[in-house]
Amino acid sequence: MGEVVDSKFVSKIDVTSYGRRTKEYLDVLSPSVDVWEIGNEVNGEWLGSTPDVVAKISAAYELVKQRKKPTALTLYYNEGCWLRADHEMFAWADRNVPAAMKDGLDYVLVSYHEDDCHGSKPDWAAVFHHLAAMFPTSELGFGECGTVRADAKENSLADYYRTRPAEDRFVGGYFWWYFSQDMVPRSKPLWKVLYQVMMSPG
Repeated sequence: MGEVVDSKFVSKIDVTSYGRRTKEYLDVLSPSVDVWEIGNEVNGEWLGSTPDVVAKISAAYELVKQRKKPTALTLYYNEGCWLRADHEMFAWADRNVPAAMKDGLDYVLVSYHEDDCHGSKPDWAAVFHHLAAMFPTSELGFGECGTVRADAKENSLADYYRTRPAEDRFVGGYFWWYFSQDMVPRSKPLWKVLYQVMMSPG
């Protein structure tokens, strides 16, 4: 999956530059990228004004669709830990993701960093059921997950990678955010945990 811009940097790039970057990436990287993430953690308060964010992801979406490439949009799960109520994940997506995107996105992913939300454990079955209704044709999964707490990493990793909500369009994903720190080289203990979880049935 190719990411156009990480959420950390979205506010530093104007709408025109966001579109230009998307086109440049498509021109150079299309043979190597299977899915294009047109927006990362789009409802986060740190991305800048909502109209600008919507304009950026809309521009990227149109460019990727013109090339007939799969698109992904990543939302930021923040129930109970948002700073502004209008940025709560479901509220933001309902109001601001254009109808064409709701019907046309190939993947809708959820980023969740439990350290940002007081370590709470969401009801993922309910979360993905809600998303399935909002995005009726998209495949669903996790776009990022993880924790910085060393004593919680093993259990957290296993919990996420074993999460399989009963939604026909759930595809997994997961994408442990701290992979390079925690599992490279593969001799690190957490690599073995990931391998065992991914190889376990059910």
